[in-house]
Amino acid sequence: MTPVAAAKKRCKFDSQTFLSTIDGGRTIATFTKRQRVFVQGDSADAVFYLQKGKVRLSVVSKRGKEATIGVLSEGDFFGEGCLTEQPLRLCSATAMTDCSVMRIEKKSMMQVLHREPSFSDIFVAHLLTRSIRYEEDLVDQLFNSSEKRLARILLLLAHFGKDGRPEVAIPRISQETLAEMVGTTRGRVSFFMNRFRTLGFIDYRAGDELQVHGSLLNIVLHD
Repeated sequence: MTPVAAAKKRCKFDSQTFLSTIDGGRTIATFTKRQRVFVQGDSADAVFYLQKGKVRLSVVSKRGKEATIGVLSEGDFFGEGCLTEQPLRLCSATAMTDCSVMRIEKKSMMQVLHREPSFSDIFVAHLLTRSIRYEEDLVDQLFNSSEKRLARILLLLAHFGKDGRPEVAIPRISQETLAEMVGTTRGRVSFFMNRFRTLGFIDYRAGDELQVHGSLLNIVLHD
């Protein structure tokens, strides 16, 4: 059993319910689509927990070029760099959909981590999962084609393999954002998205949603 799986197995309670009972140092806010949760360069003084919706993490270079480095879903923590004495935010967090976000002040988060072993297990599992994901992203960039990278990103956004089934639909993401995440051009993303749709791997739905089918995994597994 992996460290992540072992940590999750030890956790017997609902982390969201537990977080909602923390005394002090906790606020809950709602964010509309495209609203910033925090901006690169802001003071890093709290950890955030995504209760509902999706959030995009992005960085901007000194020359003004923006790159997407991650998309978060319900149940994810972010902004945890403040726990390592990170003084300023190294990235921006933007709501991709209407979101409900819990803000936990650094001091309160540290107290909870020291006081509650079960919650510490959950948080460590989150950090390990995030670390493994970054390693997989690096391998993906080094060895896979842009078509495979795009397919993998879409499957991850749809939570394919999580709890045994993908989400029914995910918020449609701009091709520019997908190109940033894949590391290719918007034109290539458009070409592959049209191909995936023709092959029946994805469907566009009303309400600005994208349906991702498990059959898209064939692109990732194909040599």
